[in-house]
Amino acid sequence: MGMMIAAFGGFDKDYSVSELKENFEEKKAEIYELKNYINKIIPPDKLVEIEFEDNNTLGIFHVKVDDNFESNWDVKINSSKADTLLQKLGWTTRTLKTLKEKLDKANCIGITSGEPCQISFQRSGMGRYSFNVFDKPIPDSLKTSYNDGCSYIMVNDKLVLEYGGGAIGGDCFYNLE
Repeated sequence: MGMMIAAFGGFDKDYSVSELKENFEEKKAEIYELKNYINKIIPPDKLVEIEFEDNNTLGIFHVKVDDNFESNWDVKINSSKADTLLQKLGWTTRTLKTLKEKLDKANCIGITSGEPCQISFQRSGMGRYSFNVFDKPIPDSLKTSYNDGCSYIMVNDKLVLEYGGGAIGGDCFYNLE
């Protein structure tokens, strides 16, 4: 069992709601800069979900063009696969470098374009902690689904914290404080 836990990051750090709030407050300007940047460089008919593993590998590089969604995992930045995906977005490897710099400044690892813009803060094993950042206040009709006290914690009407457990593990925040 011990090996199993280690393989799936059972000893990785769990982040509390207050730690996420603190990081958001501390890096608020950088997080908004990141959000504005991604939504400026993504055409309206496209969507990207990207997560850096390190400076050379994208753990996630999902691309949606019109209604065609394509999942891509563990993409080397200097590869023909990455070039093809970058071309679809009208990006270059320089765009990725800029994005990585902005993510590092925000103390984050990934981003999904759109409204809300979802910014991945950190991973714990398969789980992922994220900020959902809205341009406009969340409509009342969506407030209950974005504040379930489990996967979603609404901080205010423009910020929702999210925890996704991934393939294994719980789907709720471990520490709500």
